[in-house]
Amino acid sequence: MFLKRLCLLPLLCLSCLVQADDWVYLDNGIVRLGVHTNSGACIGFFGESRSGRNLLNHWDEGRFVQQSWYGNRDGSLWNKKPWKWNPVQGGSWKGAKSRLLQFHATDTNLFARVIPRHWAAGTLLTNVIMESSIKLDQAVAEIAFRMKYSGQTRHDHTQQEFPAVFVDAALKRLVYYRGDRPWSNGPVHKRIPGWPNQSDQPTEPWAAYVNDNNWGIGLMSPGSTHMTFYRFGGPSGSGGSGCSYFAPIQWHAITPGFDLTYRVYLTIGTVEEIRERFRTRRNLPLPE
Repeated sequence: MFLKRLCLLPLLCLSCLVQADDWVYLDNGIVRLGVHTNSGACIGFFGESRSGRNLLNHWDEGRFVQQSWYGNRDGSLWNKKPWKWNPVQGGSWKGAKSRLLQFHATDTNLFARVIPRHWAAGTLLTNVIMESSIKLDQAVAEIAFRMKYSGQTRHDHTQQEFPAVFVDAALKRLVYYRGDRPWSNGPVHKRIPGWPNQSDQPTEPWAAYVNDNNWGIGLMSPGSTHMTFYRFGGPSGSGGSGCSYFAPIQWHAITPGFDLTYRVYLTIGTVEEIRERFRTRRNLPLPE
């Protein structure tokens, strides 16, 4: 395996850019985040720097932390099932890769610009551009996603994943808050999702998949008031066919000139640590 490592030591924090085959990693000595440059530079690795364990799942082109948008029914079929217009950052369900237009990496930041694939049809959707900008702040990854649409079809107002999140199936317990006093440290709700999709309405815009010791990975998507989730059976691990999935939900219509940027936060820790990190970031301004 080709491996290239560049490191910068500012004060007491080690910041590194690591490249291995089709993967590029940011590592600040606390957490490591990796993107797969041959799959739309999607986020497919997130773990503690010291352990080397990946808490995400990247079994196929749909299984990353990534953008996935929805529009009208268009006659496409996903595994013989009627589907809809669905640009996906990583590629199609049959493994066709998206097209990486631009990728820039430094010791502290990653940026990608991508032409996505239609998830079901597999075609390159050249009237869609997806961007992602990523940086690490202590144990938190700050990710800005952007979607620009130059097509002429006016798609219906519908649910959108903000974003799709696929986690190692070994983390089976979904944790979130749905009470009437958000950010007051009230008791969280815990469940083990099944198959197929289920949904709920968190009143704090985050969720986490954790193990029996209440340790795992969480993502906050400010402004999201609904969530969909499921667990799919199969072997666990980053490349296993099993997964634990959730997606914060917002409603948008993709129409000519649509251009939207949103920010999410990804972190690792106990439920208490995850929630506190999100609490301190919940009112940060949106990216310009």
